[in-house]
Amino acid sequence: VQLQASGGGVVQAGGSLRLSCAASGRMFSRYNMGWFRQAPGKEREFVAGISRSGGRTTYADSVKGRFTISRDNAKNTVYLQMNSLKPEDTAVYYCAADWAISSAPVATATSGYDYWGQGTQVTVSS
Repeated sequence: VQLQASGGGVVQAGGSLRLSCAASGRMFSRYNMGWFRQAPGKEREFVAGISRSGGRTTYADSVKGRFTISRDNAKNTVYLQMNSLKPEDTAVYYCAADWAISSAPVATATSGYDYWGQGTQVTVSS
């Protein structure tokens, strides 16, 4: 599967952005999906993940209550709605896909994902 992330930009603190990740191929609904981010000089970290059907989601503590992950399997797209953005949310955001059985837990480690998109820059100014 090939992944294309978009929707990044520059926003003031307290603002919102919606990231999208479009996937190629016909098997999108067989993948758990995740969003990660990487700030300069830091390791890539988990942000949010969603199961194949969208019935299960998980979030990093740092974004709980502010970010929402969702997916539209008919459109082969996963979204990340980011509200109440903070300067510390500034990073390159990556989407990732994990080929998974229906009961598989949503992975939170980078090693749990098989495919990665190219990243989209999010900059939050104070």
